[in-house]
Amino acid sequence: MGEVRLNDAEVLAATRQWLEKAVIGLNLCPFAKAVYVKNQVRLVVSKARHADDLLEELDRELDLLVATPAEEIDTTLLIHPTLFDDFLDFNDFMEIAESVVDEHELEGVLQLASFHPCFQFEGTDTDDLGNYTNRAPFAILHLLREDSVERAVQAYPDAEGIFERNIETLNQLGLAGWQALHTKS
Repeated sequence: MGEVRLNDAEVLAATRQWLEKAVIGLNLCPFAKAVYVKNQVRLVVSKARHADDLLEELDRELDLLVATPAEEIDTTLLIHPTLFDDFLDFNDFMEIAESVVDEHELEGVLQLASFHPCFQFEGTDTDDLGNYTNRAPFAILHLLREDSVERAVQAYPDAEGIFERNIETLNQLGLAGWQALHTKS
């Protein structure tokens, strides 16, 4: 984030590195690898100049995901590298984004998850390593199919314990280990 503007290829490369090294590499989401290796994860770099434009892009991505078989696109990451420097602004925007899902009458069909470079769970300190489970190089709206999530959770033993295992993994890794994941290799 900041003043440096990255081109789409750089944004996609950084996002893929985060997915491969952190999300999949640390097994933060045990369901991600299967769809990622099958190229069923759509990565979209947003061109929105303000929140209203991003909501229009979200509209289009919701429609596309619903209209496309899961075998082609199972999930979408709508990445915005510059619009939301402030996490609290992004968090407020997510409430509006959730209402877009409702407007499309997709509650129970699609859900949104969020990632941000400064993600912070309510009631935690900024530097709490548990926050890093949702930290990404950029603000990201993650569009997920409810039925895919449900199937993955049913197939995964102790899905309820994923968050706790993630925090344990990150505590063992430490901040220096997390930062080392994001250096180019």
